[in-house]
Amino acid sequence: MTHPVLPIIQAPMFLLSGPEMVIASAQAGIIGSFPTPNTRTADELEQWLITITTALDTPKHRQSWAINLIMHPSYPRRESDLELAVRYRAPIVITALGSPKDAIEAVHSYGGKVYADVITLDFAKKAAAAGVDGLALVCAGAGGHTGFLSPFAFIKEVRSFFSGDLILSGAISSGEAIHAAQVMGADYVYMGTRFIATQESMAADPYKQMVVASNLSDIVTSDAVTGVKANWLRASLQQAGFDPDNMPPAADINFAQASIDAKRWRDIWSAGQGVGHITKEESIEQVVAALHQEYQASVNHWQGQSL
Repeated sequence: MTHPVLPIIQAPMFLLSGPEMVIASAQAGIIGSFPTPNTRTADELEQWLITITTALDTPKHRQSWAINLIMHPSYPRRESDLELAVRYRAPIVITALGSPKDAIEAVHSYGGKVYADVITLDFAKKAAAAGVDGLALVCAGAGGHTGFLSPFAFIKEVRSFFSGDLILSGAISSGEAIHAAQVMGADYVYMGTRFIATQESMAADPYKQMVVASNLSDIVTSDAVTGVKANWLRASLQQAGFDPDNMPPAADINFAQASIDAKRWRDIWSAGQGVGHITKEESIEQVVAALHQEYQASVNHWQGQSL
């Protein structure tokens, strides 16, 4: 796999990541990704894959993208989405909300890698036993469907039994945080919230403006919207008629009702705890350049401290 300029996987974000974001991320020197439910049909997914693979058909960029598959049994396109991922030889297939087992043999058949999103140690052990190439440790503070474990504890325990790629996520929005993740033993970081307010994001302008205006105190964790714990923007919950300080019980989980789930995410906006680092709308190229500068400054600082 081509080594990126920075060890970042632009996280697959529901309703926000599309071909433009994936292509811009890869061309800026990181790994771009998107979740397949962002397309309404298998035909539309194929068109997205044609667009991405055509734009990135160079030795430098061909391996710099990933596709995110929902593996939950209730998701009706689970098999067809996997078939398309294989047909277009996705370099990385990221599995979420279900076992990665069914994807591994198919993706390995052409040399692709399978990374599994995990939020607990038990899930990490099961995915490792299944034969995944990498584990994405979704920790406390992550945007969208979030974890609850400290990255310090999670990554240390996982490294005791897993030698593959580790991707760390959870409030990672700066170059200093990328460096810190590497020091802890991560190979890559997931970064989603940092790209919501970019020009290439599919987020609506009011969503981008809310992200720019928000900080850590504006993040509310709740399973009332989708049935799975996620981090939401307080003002967005209020706009939708919720009381952020008194959220209702958990909603039902049913990925077969894709239109309903999409409406929830379209009307109520998510962000991670690193949202306060975002102060303006920029292009992905500008964001990556700023992150690279922060990252290099952090590396140089600590190298100087160790002399």
